Amino acid sequence: MKYTISHPTKKLAGTIELTASKSESNRALIIQALCSEKFEIKNLASAQDTETLAKILSSPDSELIDVGPAGTTMRFLTAYFATKIGTRTLTGSDRMKKRPIGILVNALRDLGAHIQYLDKEGFPPLKITGKALKGGEIEMDGNVSSQFISALLLISPELQNGLVINFKSKVTSRPYIDMTLNMLEEFRVYGQWHENSISVSKQNYHKKSEEDYAYEVEADWSAASYWYAMVALSEEADLTIKGLKNPSLQGDSILSDVFTFFGVKTEFVPGGIKITKNRIKDEHFGFDFADCPDIAQTVAVVVSALNIPALFNGVHTLRIKETDRVEALKIELKKLGTEVEILNDNSVKINPSSDIKHPASVDTYEDHRMAMAFSALAMKLENITIENPEVVKKSYPNFWNDLKSLGFEIKES
Repeated sequence: MKYTISHPTKKLAGTIELTASKSESNRALIIQALCSEKFEIKNLASAQDTETLAKILSSPDSELIDVGPAGTTMRFLTAYFATKIGTRTLTGSDRMKKRPIGILVNALRDLGAHIQYLDKEGFPPLKITGKALKGGEIEMDGNVSSQFISALLLISPELQNGLVINFKSKVTSRPYIDMTLNMLEEFRVYGQWHENSISVSKQNYHKKSEEDYAYEVEADWSAASYWYAMVALSEEADLTIKGLKNPSLQGDSILSDVFTFFGVKTEFVPGGIKITKNRIKDEHFGFDFADCPDIAQTVAVVVSALNIPALFNGVHTLRIKETDRVEALKIELKKLGTEVEILNDNSVKINPSSDIKHPASVDTYEDHRMAMAFSALAMKLENITIENPEVVKKSYPNFWNDLKSLGFEIKES
C-alpha cells in the first residue's frame, strides 16, 4: 500500500490533539507493574509499542512473549522479567532479532540475572529465568542507548543492594535518563547523579497520597516534530498543538528552540503550544542530536527541502533503531537531490540540491519516523508518495487522520 499526500493551499491553520508520549507511557507501565499500590495512568499512548507492553504486563505469566517490533518494550521487559520469578522466552520480529541487546544482558548478569541467548550471541530471542537480584555496582559506556540505562533504573528499587552505574565515557541521550529519574521520583524513589555515575538505593515505589491520584502522560514532543516540519515548509501557518507542557520531561521539547532556525515561532499557551511561520535563516545548520536522536530524521528532511547545508553530530544510535536510519536517510534523501556524506559513526554532512527533485516514492524501511518525517514534503512539493504508511501505528496511529483534519489530501494506491 502507498499513500500519495498533497496539500492544495500549502497553508496550515487549526488545532491538533497530539498523541501521548510513548516514552513516558512505557515507563509509567513498568512502574505501575512494580508498584504495590494501585494507581491509574491517564492519557496512555495509543502507540502500538505501548499497547504491546500493556498487554504483556497484564498477562505476566506467559512463557513465550513476542514483542514484535517494539524496541523499548524488548529492553524494558528484559530487565523487568529478570526480577520476576519464572522462566520466559522473550522474542520479537525479524528486525528485533537483529537489534543488539548484549550490553543490557551483560549489565543484568553483573547484577545477578540469569539470561541465555537462544540464537545469535548478543541478540534476541532470550530465555530469562527471573529471580531476586542482588544488584550492586556496574560499569557501562556512556554512549549506549538510553533505553538500556532506563531499563536498569526502572528495576533498581527491586535490587537487594540497590544500583550504581559508573559510566566509562560521556553520557549521551541524557534527557531520556533524566525523564526516567524524574518519573521514579514521582513515585518516591530517589536516584542521584554523581559526576559520571548514577546511584539508586533499595527503595519501594509509592504513589502520592491523594486518594484520587492518577499519573497523567504528557503529549509527545517527538510527534510534534512532524508538525514543526510542516510549518517550516509551509507558505503560512498558525497551528495549535494541545497537550504539550513547559517545562517538559521530554528531551525532544528542544524542538521549540531548534526550529526557530527554520522560521518556526513557538508560543506556550494554556493547554499546549501555538506555532507560526516566521523568517527562515538560510545559512549553514549544525546540531548535536545525541540528546534528541528521534528528531534527526525530521530535521534532515527540512534542511534538504529548504536547501540548507547541515552537519549532524550525535547520530551513532540511529544505526540500531527500527532500521539503520543513517543509511535510510542517505538513500531516500538522494531521491530529492540531497547528498548525505557519512563522516564517521557519529557524524554526517547533508548537502542539499538547489533544485529539489520530486521522488517517485519514499521507502519507509518499516520505520514509523521515516514515514512521518518525509510526509512534511507535501508542504513543499506538489505531492509526496509514502510506501507502507501503516508503520505510523508504532508511535502515532492517528497521524494520517490528523493530516486530513488540516486540509491534507491522501490518496491510497
